[in-house]
Amino acid sequence: MNRPLDDVVVIDLTRLFCTALSAAFLADFGARVVRIDSLPPAPHAARSWNHDADLIHRNKESIALDLAGDEGRAVLRELVARADVLLTDWSVAELQALGIDHDVATALRPDLIYGRLSGFGPLGPDSGLPPIDELAAARTGMMPILPQPGQPPVYTGAGAMHSTAMLAFGIVTALFHRVDSGEGQAVDVSLFGANMYGAALDIQAFLAIGKGDRLLNPISRLDVSNPMSGALYPSADGRWVTLTMPDTDRWWPVFSAAVGLAEDDPRFDTHDKRTETNRIELIHALEVAFATRPGVHWRQVFMEKQMSADVIERFDYPASDPQARTNRYILELEHPSFGAVKSLGFPIFLSEGTARLDTLAPCIGQHSAQILRDLLGYSEDAVHACRRAGVVA
Repeated sequence: MNRPLDDVVVIDLTRLFCTALSAAFLADFGARVVRIDSLPPAPHAARSWNHDADLIHRNKESIALDLAGDEGRAVLRELVARADVLLTDWSVAELQALGIDHDVATALRPDLIYGRLSGFGPLGPDSGLPPIDELAAARTGMMPILPQPGQPPVYTGAGAMHSTAMLAFGIVTALFHRVDSGEGQAVDVSLFGANMYGAALDIQAFLAIGKGDRLLNPISRLDVSNPMSGALYPSADGRWVTLTMPDTDRWWPVFSAAVGLAEDDPRFDTHDKRTETNRIELIHALEVAFATRPGVHWRQVFMEKQMSADVIERFDYPASDPQARTNRYILELEHPSFGAVKSLGFPIFLSEGTARLDTLAPCIGQHSAQILRDLLGYSEDAVHACRRAGVVA
């Protein structure tokens, strides 16, 4: 079955996990992604499974180039001239030193899609700062409000994962534009912008309201405005229950019965009483109720009653969740060196032309000769000459 990005050639000049994964998403949907690995390769302990690589470099080909030498850089420029997309997270200064910045690349291929992950965007006084997600997240204002009061700020890494999807989306959008216009263009996604959208609900609320401690400082879980929405309660076995039922009038009849409270309890028989007048009393009542049964009991109750609530899990749960396997969010693979392994799969489903796993991550330089021959038209003698000269490996 054909896939949407068949015949699209992508040059992957990346270092960061999130950017390399963006290139992998393109490969999942049919793009021919050529990863540029620099010589000499970094040492790697082959005794253990390189699980990161088999996620972020799946479905790719690898060419190993001596980018420190003029000949290796010349090969890179030849590859860019034959590509549809260049995807990178290198700094502008590094790309200029490499001889493959935006101006050079688009001179080689005028309709090139030049995709780049930046730290803080392509414009402004901080446009030259490196793409370091922790620093970008630190400037969004989200980290201080995630923990409980008195605890240090929390870094989640969520912004980098947002940038993965945003960059792939931007590149596909630019390719779509090129079909009609014939024009290439630059695509920039910054970790700063991605982190801001990771906190979009809170930042948008602050932009609208412009003040308020609840938007600027961490709040205790006991300070939630609605005990039935955004609230967390420990169960008998220490697992946490999360509730997302903001319309308490709708949910109260079935919810109150589930937790052993009377529907007509005069303390909680209106939305205002549940969320304002007697809010703290309801929080304490729910703490007592949820502490009487383990998490598995509450999940079963929530499912049976179709309530908007669940139990917070650790990573071991999705690893064996049949729902994750059925939708190919988790793949069970047979690795040629390490046997049966599990890996993250495909978060995007298409009814036609969906993603698939054709190959695991390549060895460094595994496809060097093939890429030189097929993509650049090198003869066998020219390939051997490049190997002898140390231009490729």
